Amino acid sequence: MAVITISRQFGSGGITLGKMVAEKFGYSFADTEVISKVAEMANVSTNFVETVEKEAGGKFSKMISKMISKPLVDRILKDERGYIDEEIYLDYLVLIIAQIADDGDVVILGRGSQYILDDHPDAYHVLLIDEFENRVKFMMEKYDLSQKRARQVVTAEDKRRLNLYRKLGKTDFDDPTLYHLVLNMGRIDLQKASKLVCNLIDS
Repeated sequence: MAVITISRQFGSGGITLGKMVAEKFGYSFADTEVISKVAEMANVSTNFVETVEKEAGGKFSKMISKMISKPLVDRILKDERGYIDEEIYLDYLVLIIAQIADDGDVVILGRGSQYILDDHPDAYHVLLIDEFENRVKFMMEKYDLSQKRARQVVTAEDKRRLNLYRKLGKTDFDDPTLYHLVLNMGRIDLQKASKLVCNLIDS
């Protein structure tokens, strides 16, 4: 019952590769599922969880730390009992990723899973890296974005990733010693990357 975590510099093909590997082994692929589970535990909407996740360490946390008007809260929360902030999000994130890993046979995308499952006996950790311009080009081709929009998205996601890891108290997220396999996606294509990951698990 292997667990594969895929960390990546945004735009290096993590979602695509994760789905390819999951399909190859018949594993589940945990990405948006994590958000849904956090929302369920916190009793809030998935949109609210996504907002907390995307703005971790940014403007949202500053806004939520102040008094927010009740109508705004009522619009965001699923009902009056639900609430989530960055601290609660991180607590649930750790718990849910650990639970998903315990079920086994899963590919988990990002969200600090390489740290959370560092000591998991059946976990394999993979990191995808690539040059900024290559990642911009990938987003343009894969998601039909303009170059300007693709650059904005990659830059914003790089910042979000950095903020999330800071919240986890980590700064070495691109350190190759954290991973079983580091793939430079500027030098290999997705098919080759998938074979390398599958060979790692099969061995």
